[in-house]
Amino acid sequence: MPSIFRLLSALPLWLLHAIGALLGWVAFCASPTYRRRFLANAARAGYRLRDVRAAVAHAGRMVAEAPRLWLAPEPPPCEVRNAECVQRAWEQGRGIVFLTPHIGCFEMSVQEGARRWSPQHGSFTILYRPARQPWLARVMQTARNRPGIAAVPTSLQGVRQMLKALRAGRAVGLLPDQVPPQGQGLWSPFFGQSAYTMTLAARLVQQTGAAVILARCERLPRGRGYVLHLQALEQPLAPTLDAAVLQINQAMERLIRQSPDQYLWGYARYKQPRAEAQQPESIA
Repeated sequence: MPSIFRLLSALPLWLLHAIGALLGWVAFCASPTYRRRFLANAARAGYRLRDVRAAVAHAGRMVAEAPRLWLAPEPPPCEVRNAECVQRAWEQGRGIVFLTPHIGCFEMSVQEGARRWSPQHGSFTILYRPARQPWLARVMQTARNRPGIAAVPTSLQGVRQMLKALRAGRAVGLLPDQVPPQGQGLWSPFFGQSAYTMTLAARLVQQTGAAVILARCERLPRGRGYVLHLQALEQPLAPTLDAAVLQINQAMERLIRQSPDQYLWGYARYKQPRAEAQQPESIA
């Protein structure tokens, strides 16, 4: 399997995206469970299949492009828009919490941000949960620890490293629409339905005074690369945890509505959280 990943990483992006689009539709047609979840999640946001049918192919593209993003020596081209909001945060001497939902190529969001800003402002810190398969864990470890990116474990130690990075004026990246383990989130509305939502992003901001930058990395047609859209949070994060988590969910909704055809509507956003002994958000 690692050799297949190496082979795929050498293919042009347009071909990977073409293969991925086919795989996305195969998965959608072959799995009733996935199809029902995709359609139900989209309906909660007010979309029918005809509105977001392109998202079926984009889910496959996300899988197919991974070998190239993880293993290719040179990343695909990526244009950055509104980089000025990031520069303003750096000029204020603040750390930055980059937040992006499961939309477009969120892997490229981290890679391009690190490539552009880590030489001057230090590495970007992200949480990392190793894969269960040993070969995939090795591949992902290589990918997650690219130059300018520091991957830390999903544990109390990892969260402390994120706090340390923010207090030193560096950046961290999170996907706040990812369902956390039991005890590491709270129930908050997301597209009108209660969803178990991580509190880590809000806690990091509240405890460090970091700036919040919203990111959305859009795939361009025909494998021409990506566009990373950046914007500051419209209002300062609320001081109470419940309100801050709701505010982040609402910000993610607005990002998704900017490009609903590239969101992972098939992600199990409303599932029950899994039980886990460690609670990395129990931080002082």
